[in-house]
Amino acid sequence: MAEFSKIIRENNENILIKKFIKFFKRSLNTELKRAKRFSFVLTGGNSPIKLYKQISKDKNINWDKIDFFIGDERYVNEKSKHSNINNCKKYLLNKIKISKSQIFKIPTGSKSVKKDSVNYEKILKKYFKNKKISFSLILLGIGDDGHIASLFSDNIRIKNNENVSYVKRKDFNRITLTIKSINNSKLIFLWAPNKIKNKIVKKIQLDKIKKYPASYLRKRNNLLFYSN
Repeated sequence: MAEFSKIIRENNENILIKKFIKFFKRSLNTELKRAKRFSFVLTGGNSPIKLYKQISKDKNINWDKIDFFIGDERYVNEKSKHSNINNCKKYLLNKIKISKSQIFKIPTGSKSVKKDSVNYEKILKKYFKNKKISFSLILLGIGDDGHIASLFSDNIRIKNNENVSYVKRKDFNRITLTIKSINNSKLIFLWAPNKIKNKIVKKIQLDKIKKYPASYLRKRNNLLFYSN
């Protein structure tokens, strides 16, 4: 079952966002005391849009010290409305003062989802200088079916030693971080602000047989933000 080192629960999404930003800034400041850069993995979908809009307005965040990654991507053109990085740019990245070199997007242009999956793994290894891939913080949404990133019940593959994998689905082919690389991150923030997500949040907390991908998240430094 999914366990968390801390659960932040609020009735109001605006209050939940304020709590998130507080924890985010604290984590950022702590990490920058021991490291030069902060690696932040963004999530796609609709659930973080309001969060992105609010955090982009914060004037007390050292955006120039943060490098941005993406947890998963549909294999579509970056300008597509279905592109996660497109939405992240629209609501966050284009609103803050950063350089293009701070954005490490998942490649989707080789016409081979497998090849670009390998290419993203190479990008990560280069960034981490061929050492252990361990992001400072990974932000995850959760689907109504309990999936995280593009890890579904049929492709979670907990014994996968890679950091990036791909999945072919009926709607879109996708490239995603693996559960290994997600759990190797220093911090995990699971974001479920919509009260509609209450049902799946309760299910993963009671999931003893690990039916849902989110149940595979490690407990240490794993924070759950949700509305009730």
